Amino acid sequence: MKHFGSFLRIVRLTSIMRNKEVSGEFSQTMQLYTDLPAPVLFNPFKHHLGYIRYVAGLQQESVAMGKKEFCRFLQHIGGSVTDVYTGSFGWIEICRLVISILGSENHLSAEDFLRWTGEKPDDFKTISLPDNSSWVVKYHRHKERWVHLFPARQSLHTLRVKANTLKSAILYHAFVGKDFITSDSLNEARAICGLSPVKSVSETEAIYTMIEILRT
Repeated sequence: MKHFGSFLRIVRLTSIMRNKEVSGEFSQTMQLYTDLPAPVLFNPFKHHLGYIRYVAGLQQESVAMGKKEFCRFLQHIGGSVTDVYTGSFGWIEICRLVISILGSENHLSAEDFLRWTGEKPDDFKTISLPDNSSWVVKYHRHKERWVHLFPARQSLHTLRVKANTLKSAILYHAFVGKDFITSDSLNEARAICGLSPVKSVSETEAIYTMIEILRT
């Protein structure tokens, strides 16, 4: 959670507008909406395909951030593997659903949540949303955000992807965007944030696949 303090702030760009989300569709405002409802701690840039598309598309269309700033933002994805939700619920809606479920089962307050989940590193609970996707909730010691939320491994409506594969696809989508992908253009995108050139056919194919997922 090294970078999450800054991630929870709204990164304001050109217009100060209220960001709305209806049935998974996102308003076309010039801001990155990361003001998630408490007490949930959730990283949509790492775990929500719709949000990832939104940020990459915003960067592509409006050059919302400089390259250095965007690379810093990209660090929120981490460095190993991540599970990405691909379903129809928006990121704010997911948080609200989780809050509703926890509240209905008397697990929402910090004390009740801690009692239910435990606080050891391996302690967690799994809850299901109405689309049958499964989500892990863990206790996070924080006075405002104690419900750490992320998709469960092998859940419905998720995909598992290496962090650098996802970063590469985002960089290509945001800064290159050519329909025909070449090794040179792919490595050009990776170089923006200091990623080394791709070294294997399987790695290249995985990035190609992720780029196409972001495009659709």
